[in-house]
Amino acid sequence: MNQAEIICTLLIVVAALAILAKKVALPYPVLLVIGGLALGFVPGLPAVQLDPDMVFLFLLPPLLYPAALFTSWRDFRANLSQISLLAIGLVLFTTAFVAVLAHTLTGLPWAAAFVLGAIISPTDAVAATAIANRLRVPQRIVTVLDGERVSSTTRRRSSPTASQLRRLMSGRFSLSEASLRFILVALGGTGIGLTVGWLASQVQRRLDDPPVQITISLLTPFAAYIPAERLHVSGVLAVVAAGLFLGWRTPQILTSRTRLNHTCFGR
Repeated sequence: MNQAEIICTLLIVVAALAILAKKVALPYPVLLVIGGLALGFVPGLPAVQLDPDMVFLFLLPPLLYPAALFTSWRDFRANLSQISLLAIGLVLFTTAFVAVLAHTLTGLPWAAAFVLGAIISPTDAVAATAIANRLRVPQRIVTVLDGERVSSTTRRRSSPTASQLRRLMSGRFSLSEASLRFILVALGGTGIGLTVGWLASQVQRRLDDPPVQITISLLTPFAAYIPAERLHVSGVLAVVAAGLFLGWRTPQILTSRTRLNHTCFGR
């Protein structure tokens, strides 16, 4: 089997496990983890090696965009302090804790220890959100997890690259340079995302064809991500900015019939 066939087969297995999870009333992330562990013990299965750039391009924008698009601004503002503590405070604490632990136990240089902490500190609340929805936990907790879901994926994509690691280990890493670069990358990605969101809203408001509008919505995260990455700014922030802008403008640019189809498809 070639790589395309292997990936398609794995997607079919994922779909089957998701259907089974609904039948047995289990959160689908739990069954997906169990299924993945079971596949790991099957002898003779071909190795699957994915290009990270392809994963970021084809999987990351569709995961981020709905989370941003369906974010409730009212609930987000009401829980901003808790989301900020998770998105910033928890990650900084985890980074520092892992760095100190790695340096103390293994003698790893401080620079490399902090890089290690920065790599593994971002959390992933996608599975937690799915489980929380299944368990019918209070909506406030789900809102906080949704906010953390977007921010955690954003931070993970902003983890140090291989070139940055080499510069860090060689002593040529500059905190001021990295901070300036981070600000420029963040502002550039946000600007591109808002621009794409505005253009998409102008197209959407002139249409009244749900299939075409849903297709445009599916392509919007890629329209934001690709040019941002080509310009070496944050494609993740571009996708999030476009999703937040369009989610805020959705009641004004889409008819009720299109919003109903769009919501059912997105959820």
